Amino acid sequence: MPRLRLAVLCLFLSPIVLADTVTVAVASNFQQTLDKIAVAFKAASGHDIKASAGASGKLAAQIRQGAPFDVFLSADDERPAELAKAGVGVPSSQFTYAYGQLALWSKQRDDAGEGALRRGDFNKLAVANPTTAPYGRAAMETLAALKLDAAVKPKLLTGDNIGQTMQFAQVGGADFAFVAYSQLLEQGIHSHYWLVPEKLHQPIRQDALQIKPTPAAGALMAFLKGEQARALMAQAGYRFKP
Repeated sequence: MPRLRLAVLCLFLSPIVLADTVTVAVASNFQQTLDKIAVAFKAASGHDIKASAGASGKLAAQIRQGAPFDVFLSADDERPAELAKAGVGVPSSQFTYAYGQLALWSKQRDDAGEGALRRGDFNKLAVANPTTAPYGRAAMETLAALKLDAAVKPKLLTGDNIGQTMQFAQVGGADFAFVAYSQLLEQGIHSHYWLVPEKLHQPIRQDALQIKPTPAAGALMAFLKGEQARALMAQAGYRFKP
């Protein structure tokens, strides 16, 4: 009888014993969405998520230098691929978890769009650093496609990542900012923006890479492919086809 009681006790305690914390390096544009996914993931698996957000390029550099992350959620597909090629992470784990959308937003003005960019009647245009932030690169590709990159260059205000770029527009440092559409939806913003046509820039393919082969990290990678996580990503403005 005591042995049976012990077995039953172990059965009930096992999810707690096995519960772990997954440390995630996440692109700034996906941070708020990951916060919501973390709640659902915790309920489904018992595992917690501890996230550190930043520009994808900077996060990749930290991972190369040995930063203790279990999973990398990039805003592009290049950084995960480069890490895997360098022998960092589990190469077979890389997959596209979402495609992002670029938007031009203004807190004060209601004319965000191609016309406003062409008129040039603004002081500052905020973009994320195109070297380290994929959304910043998409912004510069958009300006180049519109043949406006040279004209607006003196007015550019560069943020370290897409989160800081949006802050520039929020506090009045920039008239317009190229941001992630998901950032606007997550903050309940439904006006004063222009959803940039995808033909103006390369697809913003956001890939995941499992860095450490732990059960909890593997569970998160699997969860990101599931219907529950995808539903949350769709609500946040992400798509699953280029």
